Amino acid sequence: MTLPALAEEVVTAYLRAVDDEAPGLVEGLYLEGSVALGDFRPRTSDIDFVAVTATPPEGAATAALERVHERLLAHRPRPFFDGVYLTWDDLRRGPDITGPRPRCHEGRFHPGTDGTAPAGPVTWRTLAGHGTTLRGPEPAGLDLWHDPRALAVWTDDNLDRYWRRLCDRASRPFGLWGQAALGGYGTVWIVTGVTRLHFTLATGDITSKEGACRHALEAFPPRWHRVVEEALRIRRADRALPTLTGLLGDMTEFLPSGSGRERRSLYRTPWARRRDVLAFAGTVIADAHRLHAGRPG
Repeated sequence: MTLPALAEEVVTAYLRAVDDEAPGLVEGLYLEGSVALGDFRPRTSDIDFVAVTATPPEGAATAALERVHERLLAHRPRPFFDGVYLTWDDLRRGPDITGPRPRCHEGRFHPGTDGTAPAGPVTWRTLAGHGTTLRGPEPAGLDLWHDPRALAVWTDDNLDRYWRRLCDRASRPFGLWGQAALGGYGTVWIVTGVTRLHFTLATGDITSKEGACRHALEAFPPRWHRVVEEALRIRRADRALPTLTGLLGDMTEFLPSGSGRERRSLYRTPWARRRDVLAFAGTVIADAHRLHAGRPG
């Protein structure tokens, strides 16, 4: 697979830095997420990785990794190079047995001492089905944990534990997510987030944000197509960021773009769009639960 130029630049800088700071530590490096799924957007996507070490990094190795990510963030603040450090044994045993591991979130290194689980079943499934190899054996040659039932249970639980709660916050007009859901970032995040999980419960596989929209257009009736097309339009425009500047910029989408020209958004107001985003999310979550309840076993 040919990497997008920006992703290749970041990965090259990372490998150079980690081999300089800790020679031999990283034995495997794989990309997942939007790069591996063929949906990378230079301005709004992250670069998601799984780095593999022989044993869990500790002490000097952890300090070296922290320096690596500080160097990388200083060199290239965006896109974020985010991921987790696992061992070959972790890949074989799966997420339930794997203990806390170092990880990087929004470019910031976390040593894995807070007890937070490093990754869920989606990481293993994405690596197995779509992982891009940059160092180490191909995923097909690895002894990777695989449990479709565990993936389905995790996915179904995540719909309530994360997405239903987020939608509840987004329904409060004066809250942080209530404001974010007015913008393009919130629209894409919610619409594609719930439909990606619906896709996983429907197929057992993982898809990208754009793939989730295509799935939604096939799986749900025309009543919901406008909000899905809106999320797809925003995703392809590659401008929606979770910042105040991004939110204010999104508001121009509802204004005519010139004399006699149509507004870019498919909606007349951001409030109407937020209404449909949240209603659609509720519909998707309910149908996803129905799919999970109907699974054999």
